[in-house]
Amino acid sequence: MENSLTKIAQTLKDAKHKTKAKNANESDVKVQLIYAFNGTGKTRLSREFKSLLSTKLDEDTELELSETIGKNYLYYNAFTEDLFYWDNDLENDTKPKLKIHPNTFTNWILERQGQDRNIISNFQHYTDKKLTPHFNEEYSIKDKNGDNITVGAFTEITFSYERGNDEISDNIKISKGEESNFVWSVFNSLLEQVIDMLNVAEPSDRETDKFNQLEYVFIDDPVSSLDDNRLIELAVNLAQLIKKSQSDLKFIITTHNPLFYNVLHNEFKKDKFKKYFLKKNGDGQLDLVSQKSDSPFSYHLFLKTEIETAIATDQVKKYHFNYLRNILEKTSTFLGYEDWAELISEITEGDPAPYIKRIINISSHSKHSGEEIAELLDDDKRVLNYLLKGLKEKYRFR
Repeated sequence: MENSLTKIAQTLKDAKHKTKAKNANESDVKVQLIYAFNGTGKTRLSREFKSLLSTKLDEDTELELSETIGKNYLYYNAFTEDLFYWDNDLENDTKPKLKIHPNTFTNWILERQGQDRNIISNFQHYTDKKLTPHFNEEYSIKDKNGDNITVGAFTEITFSYERGNDEISDNIKISKGEESNFVWSVFNSLLEQVIDMLNVAEPSDRETDKFNQLEYVFIDDPVSSLDDNRLIELAVNLAQLIKKSQSDLKFIITTHNPLFYNVLHNEFKKDKFKKYFLKKNGDGQLDLVSQKSDSPFSYHLFLKTEIETAIATDQVKKYHFNYLRNILEKTSTFLGYEDWAELISEITEGDPAPYIKRIINISSHSKHSGEEIAELLDDDKRVLNYLLKGLKEKYRFR
């Protein structure tokens, strides 16, 4: 796995764009867009990419975003959220708050740049106007020994909700999806600041020199909990922000969401960008498959091809049932069915649909990563082949 990740990361780092003019020099690619299923290795790829750059971090720390100020990379991934953690106030059960580990990143964006209002505005825009974050001011408390401890400003966030009838619910604990939206809003505010600063051509005229060495921004699945309308809006806004960048800054964006991928594709199709699939093979190794077509990603067709190839080469694994379930879910939504299992009843035409649904459910929801490439029984493989063939014939997939 590590060998394939290193090779892929090096490919992304060395990416060049060939112009059509004869004898023209190659230029760096500004944007690289990668689609991959959840669990493929997008977050590991972002870490491997970072390790190739000239400035490396202490391997003991997971709070890596806090060390990016003054470095040549900036990235958002699952570890970014590790900067934030909940104090659930278990003793009193009255005031849960989201706390921030000490780090230069949030200190700079909140205290030095005063971006708290922009963060709140961005967060409310993608969640709910009535859901309001509140950053703390500096205060003192006594520890168990009675000694005074100073809690710094902008190190804790509480949330309130206005219900529309002059009633306000204070100190609520937001959902995991809302928390992800909040963290992205913090990162997005930083990214806006960085792009504006680097657009100042003369380094000596910039507000700070902390980002003069910045070369890459790696963004892994910004927000996965938005509805389609908000997701489209976020993709368009992110694309416009990147297009606003006039420096040599390069961007790598990975996602498991086909809609997010396609919107970004359409936004960047006139620019110098490359697009890929990050593909996990049966042996666990990864391939970065370059996409040459100018068309957006046909998600269901890609999944269908992957299953067909696995069947033809007798390399069917449990995760191929997950691919089939994805196709069934997308198709049922498109056709207006309430449940993808309704498609099975039509495909099987009297066969025991509940039994087949159970096979799909069991095989597409593994609890342990080792089960992803576990061998299947011959009967299971025949069911997969039978369902895919019926799906293609019934709904005329090409």
